[in-house]
Amino acid sequence: MAAYAALVSVIHIIDTIEHHHSPPISIDKQQVESLTQILTFLQEFLEGYKSPVADGDESDPLEMRIVDAAHAVEDVIESYIVNVIELGRSSSNEEFLQGYVVDAAHAAEEVNSREEVSCIDFYQDLQQVIEELNVIKKEAMETSAEAHLQRKVSSTHAGSLRSSSTVKESMMVGFDDVLLQLLDKLTGGHRNRQIIPIVGMGGIGKTTLARHIFEHALVKEHFDLCAWTTISQTYNVRETLREVLYQVSGDSRDDLSDENELGEKLHKYLLGRRYIIILDDMWSVEVWYKMRFFFPDYNDGSRVIVTTRLSNLAAEVTDSNSIGMRFLDDVYSWSLFSKTVFGDEGFPLHLEEIGKKIVGKCKGLPLSIVVIGGLLAKSELTLEYWEHIEENLSSTVNSENDEYCLRVLKLSYDHLPAYLKPCFLYMGMFGEDEKIRVAELMRLWVSEGFLKPIINKSSKTIANEYLMELVDRNLILVHRFGAVGNIKYCKMHDLVRDLSFQEAEKQRFYYVLGQHCPRGINSRRRIFIPGSTSDKTVRDALQTMSRARSFICHDDRVPQLLDFRFFRTLTTYKCSSEYSQENVFQSVNLRYLSAEFRDEFQIPSSISLLWNLHTLIVSCWGGLKTAPVEIWKMHQLKHVEFVYPGMYLPDPPSGHSDVMMENIETLKGVIDFNLNEEVVKRIPNIKKLYIRYKHKVMDRVKCLSYLHCLSKLETLRCFIDDGSDEYLQSISFPHSLKKLHLQCGNFFHLEEILEKIGSLPLLEKLRLICGQFATRSWEIVEGQFPSLKYLSLVWCGDMECWTLEGSCLPRLEQLYLGYMESLEEFPSEIGEIPTLKSIGLWSCSESMAVSLKKIVEEQEELQGDPSIHVRVRSFNVSQELQSLATPNFRVVKR
Repeated sequence: MAAYAALVSVIHIIDTIEHHHSPPISIDKQQVESLTQILTFLQEFLEGYKSPVADGDESDPLEMRIVDAAHAVEDVIESYIVNVIELGRSSSNEEFLQGYVVDAAHAAEEVNSREEVSCIDFYQDLQQVIEELNVIKKEAMETSAEAHLQRKVSSTHAGSLRSSSTVKESMMVGFDDVLLQLLDKLTGGHRNRQIIPIVGMGGIGKTTLARHIFEHALVKEHFDLCAWTTISQTYNVRETLREVLYQVSGDSRDDLSDENELGEKLHKYLLGRRYIIILDDMWSVEVWYKMRFFFPDYNDGSRVIVTTRLSNLAAEVTDSNSIGMRFLDDVYSWSLFSKTVFGDEGFPLHLEEIGKKIVGKCKGLPLSIVVIGGLLAKSELTLEYWEHIEENLSSTVNSENDEYCLRVLKLSYDHLPAYLKPCFLYMGMFGEDEKIRVAELMRLWVSEGFLKPIINKSSKTIANEYLMELVDRNLILVHRFGAVGNIKYCKMHDLVRDLSFQEAEKQRFYYVLGQHCPRGINSRRRIFIPGSTSDKTVRDALQTMSRARSFICHDDRVPQLLDFRFFRTLTTYKCSSEYSQENVFQSVNLRYLSAEFRDEFQIPSSISLLWNLHTLIVSCWGGLKTAPVEIWKMHQLKHVEFVYPGMYLPDPPSGHSDVMMENIETLKGVIDFNLNEEVVKRIPNIKKLYIRYKHKVMDRVKCLSYLHCLSKLETLRCFIDDGSDEYLQSISFPHSLKKLHLQCGNFFHLEEILEKIGSLPLLEKLRLICGQFATRSWEIVEGQFPSLKYLSLVWCGDMECWTLEGSCLPRLEQLYLGYMESLEEFPSEIGEIPTLKSIGLWSCSESMAVSLKKIVEEQEELQGDPSIHVRVRSFNVSQELQSLATPNFRVVKR
């Protein structure tokens, strides 16, 4: 809820000031104690508060008063910080002094006098908002005494409830007959291209069915090419065509700006191949009319599947019958509910009767079942609580389709713990069907101050726990996993996003700028501006946004119209005007900055005045720049990313051991990083490091030997350009390393460095690009790579022999080889690795694919079921290579 988020945010500000290495201001201790006591009470009050306001468009008056009061506290504190920093900046400006006073002594008196007045005003203003909060506290106490406060059994913190350690796979229950019907349409009957719509209301399982079809072994065997893309209501034909082209050919064609050029390229590639294209979530027949001619029809049995909620759209795209999704019957509804709540465990007998009543109220809608099931899976297994859920389900009106589903989802939202609600509401800011990068999402949660501090837990750990809770409750969907099983991208179902968006609007949590400027927009703290918003709408709205703290925008209009000084979160992709480039770094309260700068922009030394900056992501397209040395004074920095082309980072100032980035955990895009004894001391908590060496500097060639001093480093990406291989001669890895991406020169000998890498006890992922084997062979001996799950070798082209000894690579799950033309045969021991799930070959020798096929067949004979899935991609697919293809051994022409 917005009120809870506002309270946590204020607590974060006070805590940061109290524990900052060099805080910009100090707050009276008595006021800090009063504020902390009131804020903590109100926080605990909201954790158990049940609003008396019935469902509808109105927000709870008490909660909104808490929001306004908490925001007033933030305004007072952050305004004072801005004033103090600006006074400090002015007092050190010689030109300013000459303009106002005659000599330095008088200048000092002038500054001290203004600081004293400002301090008195700050104390009085802060005391005034404390008194307002105290009034609200008394009202909350009265509300509790009058029994409006009810125990909310779901509001215990993460970890105290039952939780799953793994993410549940997508389940399809009750649609076996529909699946068989669809498979028959795909693989039998007509030779001409067929358009097959899957039609049904939101949440009924259209996408789940399409996904199971897309991943079905029979489909993979029958079709030469498979592609999946999501259309959504705000479609982009060019991006859709580019996505399909990339999936079928590996060609992203960013150089083709015209959709017709992209379409013609796609048409040529599909021609002569049997393909299946899935167009998920189509809302307008216009998008089909614009793309249909790019999908050739040459009587080869190609198919296009369209999922849509609109029956009339389905009728327009095809003359054949569509696949209609129906509601689940009682048996299948109960099966899906049981699996969602308890997995493979048995259903407790004392909850069966009430459980069946709950399932009945879901009316056979799969999305409602899995969301309510996700809620109960995280709750106490008590009859009392389940009866409470059933009663609330009974109170929803008997409305139809999406409206009813939203009401069921609303119940799940209402029973979210208070600490999860701000994170859930924030998700509505992202676009429909948008693939959300989890690392970015969690950093934004941190910058917004949503995370309630927990002793001995980092903000990243807390954010990950929050994410997993929302995933377990089926409110966030996993879109893609990383190589070692972590969640890389997530997304939301359209209806769940609609709920998030509606609740956020009702609570004035944020505003997505559209075609009109609503009343009360001046009180919004978070504004998202899509790139399609008209200039007039932006101008009209921004003139009233005096209290905004967070902006996510896709153009340069916001920076030209707003006061930067109070920004907290700023994401802008085209910061090209001189005005915006100069003023971004006036935002002294910034916590999260992601911006792209043009021309000859240089990050100013005044960046060190951004006293609470956590995340800095910058791209400077005017050539390689050097970051200011003052960046080493920024103690709060946790994530720094210098996007292409990267940036030089100067050495820290000597003789100042307290000048360090002790909280930095991620440092990306540093060019020719001069690691030495002094530098590693200044970044003691670094966990992720991306570096590139473009030039050989003789006094730095041994700098990578200091990597072993970074005892908390978990991820390292190191790129060595040709001619700079000497950097790798002395490289020494820390034993904490879990992920390593190493790209070296073409002539660097790999044997010695692979021996070092193989001894790393925690390494889970290794990507090695370029280099050569002096002996033309690589032998992995027993005991090496004990934790490795993912191995990728690319352009190590002169390796002719690869051998495995003993039980090496005991945990390997994924193996990828690219452009290894000299390697003729796979080591037979590969098939004996029990954990191995997939192997990919890109442009490798045909004989290697043949040897791998034999290994896979031997394993299938021993185990009965295929355990290893293989994908071979090649520019030239011979008849012999094509003959190897099976559902689990795919051969694709690039």
